[in-house]
Amino acid sequence: MLVQTVPPAAEPISLDEAKLHLKVDIADDDTLITALIVAARQFAESLTGRSFITQSWQLALDYFPICLQLDRGKVQTIASIVYRDMSGASQTVAFDAPSNSIQRSTDGNIVADLTALPARITPAFGRIWPIPLPEIGAVTVNYTAGYGAAADVPQGIKQWMLLRVGSMYSFREEVVAERSIKVDPMPFFDLMLDSFRVVTA
Repeated sequence: MLVQTVPPAAEPISLDEAKLHLKVDIADDDTLITALIVAARQFAESLTGRSFITQSWQLALDYFPICLQLDRGKVQTIASIVYRDMSGASQTVAFDAPSNSIQRSTDGNIVADLTALPARITPAFGRIWPIPLPEIGAVTVNYTAGYGAAADVPQGIKQWMLLRVGSMYSFREEVVAERSIKVDPMPFFDLMLDSFRVVTA
């Protein structure tokens, strides 16, 4: 199970950028436009399988697979791997800082390739995974992912978001229901995200 532990601190496009695109110069709809920006970003992240602005994730597993993959990249850094050992005690594997997009555990037993999409983690050559308790959720991986700040998000993604916000704003009666935002597929717009989609095996 993958859960977001720290959401992005900002959005790829600002309220001012969205209002300029919409040609809106009053504050009456600022709350609505801000909600539409969030909805557009969340939908784009779902379509592409990526994180845009820096955010943190936790992956829970029942065991160590041969090759552990981290979704919602680009992965910036792995914070830790925590597992329950055979006695039920919690053990933490810490990691050194990445070097040339390769990150290793401080004990040298585990290596991660952060350039891959999804990022991959395996035991280092000649090493094996720790032995976790055979129980559900015995292994968790904590990591940070995203392009970085808003300025680092590709322009194609930002343009898609502006088009989405524009469409939802123009047809707000169809997308705003009971204070939630509904985002329907729009194939022509969504093709703009094809080059950013993460393809998993």
